[in-house]
Amino acid sequence: MFAIIFLWTPPHSWALALFRKSDYDRAGVPMMPVVAGERSTRTQILVYSGILVLATLLPAVVGTSTWLYAAAAAILGGLFLRHAWKVYRDNGMRTARALFFFSILYLFLIFAALLLDRALAAHLPL
Repeated sequence: MFAIIFLWTPPHSWALALFRKSDYDRAGVPMMPVVAGERSTRTQILVYSGILVLATLLPAVVGTSTWLYAAAAAILGGLFLRHAWKVYRDNGMRTARALFFFSILYLFLIFAALLLDRALAAHLPL
């Protein structure tokens, strides 16, 4: 769970920093889009998103969750990667904003899936 939150934080924060870049720049806050540029930030969002999706699949790989969680993580991961890809391909701020808000829902749903998986696995043969 620590790895998931740790890897989730950069794409989430950088998506916010992309669509609020001017605010960070005016305030003198050295967020990635301000100091490294938008293209670099978009690339890093995509890279970290891929690593995040792999990390969310680890509970199923090591046997601490069932196929139910693995399916949810795969579907949610695909959606997250789709958002990250759109941010990478599109220079507009709408895609960064969409990724930021989806990432909040994503984190909630990943942990809800883990919790539901554990609760069901304790009572049903999954």
